[in-house]
This record gives sequence, structure tokens and C-alpha cells, in this order.
Amino acid sequence: MKDLFIAGGTSGMGKGIAMHYLRQGSRVTVSGSNLLRGKDFLDEAAELGAKKQASFIQANLLSLSENRRVIKEVQQRHQSLDGLVLTAMQQFPKRKLTPDGFESTLALYYISRFVLSYGLTELLELGDNPVIVSIGGTGMTKGEIHWDDLNLQQGYGLLKATLQGGRANDLLGVAYTENHKNGKTRFILNHPGYTNSGTNHLSQPFKGIMKVMGKLFAQPVEKSIQPIIKLMDNPPSQRLIAWDRTKSLDLTLPTLSKEDALKLYNLTKHILR
Repeated sequence: MKDLFIAGGTSGMGKGIAMHYLRQGSRVTVSGSNLLRGKDFLDEAAELGAKKQASFIQANLLSLSENRRVIKEVQQRHQSLDGLVLTAMQQFPKRKLTPDGFESTLALYYISRFVLSYGLTELLELGDNPVIVSIGGTGMTKGEIHWDDLNLQQGYGLLKATLQGGRANDLLGVAYTENHKNGKTRFILNHPGYTNSGTNHLSQPFKGIMKVMGKLFAQPVEKSIQPIIKLMDNPPSQRLIAWDRTKSLDLTLPTLSKEDALKLYNLTKHILR
């Protein structure tokens, strides 16, 4: 039996992973911003006979204070963690700043995952074979970190913001393992491929377009999560694990640069205070 926390676990791949482990008898806490989807998650868990093992935390992970509250609530619910799964993601057609002044895509794709990873490390280190799983675009080499304009004040674009978030997410995994060389928690970066994980986070007309695209071309959640579950249950021995769908990646990829990872860490480590 495992203890898991899944950020973004009320829909899509996060929910798929949560339900898989609830069926295995694990204790699973998920977070999500939508109260109704949280209730649906708990109702489905009850139908599986896993009511006592499932918990939901309503939270808006765009906010630093909400991430910190989530950490405290997870600490109250779990004595240890075997897995932290980071799936929360949203695309913003127009530039939007969080209450803390961060560009919103970067806030969800990197800042929130950064805070949760470091903030829950103590619980993870108490787990039997702990892993952090961060789902994103690992293996892609498009996009860059805009070092002098992380908030994208100059020339914002949805694709530009998403690609920067993906590259920052990759560097998070590299920096985390560099900063915890003596720990036992492994960090798994995973690109699941194009998955039909829902369109609740999108606005029109993108929602309608992506719904059609998902039905035509995307693989179902149940298929996308299988390689991730295998990695979680039997992680390779190395501290940093990077996979693109079902294949391991070369850790010398320029997008996994240790120098860049520590540079980004040093730019954002003040958030952990």
C-alpha cells in the first residue's frame, strides 16, 4: 500500500493515476481548483470501496500561499509519502499574472511544482521507495528559458509561455536531484505524449478545437498512464529519470543542463523561505 499526493488529481492523467492506486488499496490525496470535480472524485472513490483512503484538497495552485497550505494539509493527512505526482497545468491565451506577480503558465508548470517538491521532501524521504513524477514535455527541445524576462512582459504568446514552462519543469527535476544527492527520492520527468485528458482548463474557441482533436488523435488516459505507473512501482536506480512515452532519454540533453538547472534554482529559491 502506498501513500500518494497528486496535484491536479481530479481530472485527466492525475485522476487516472489516483484511481489506479485507490484500486490497489493505497491512500491518495488529490488537489484541484474545482469543488465539483473534487466531489466527483470522492464519489468515484467511494464507489470503488476506497472512501476512507481518498482525500481532496481544494486549492488554486497559482498562489504561493495556497501551495503552502496544501503542503500543511498533506502533512496532516500522511505520515510519509511514496509518491508526489505533479500534473496541474493550464494554458492562458492572454498573459495573466498570479497574485504573487508570476506569469501564470510558469506559476503552474514550474513555481507550484518547485514549492511542492521541496516542501514535501521530508515526507517523501520517510517513504519506502519515494518518487516525484512531473508530467510535461520532457524530450522536446523547442522553447527556451527567457532568462531576462521570465514573466514574458515582452512579446507574450501561449506557445512561448507553454514551451518555457516545459523547459523550466525539466530543469526543476535536474536541480532537485543535484540538491538532494544524498536523499532517496527519485525524480521522474515524463512526457506521456498527446493524451485526451479533458478540456476543462481551456476557454473557447480552444476548448472546442481541442475536444475534437483529442477524439481524433489523442490516446486515452488509461493508456498514457501505464508507463508512468510502471516507473513509479519499479523506478530505475538513478536519481533523475527522464522518459518520453515509453523510452528513457539521454540525460545529457541540453534541455537537462545542470548549469541551467542550478541557475534557475538560484533565481527562484527565495520562494522557499
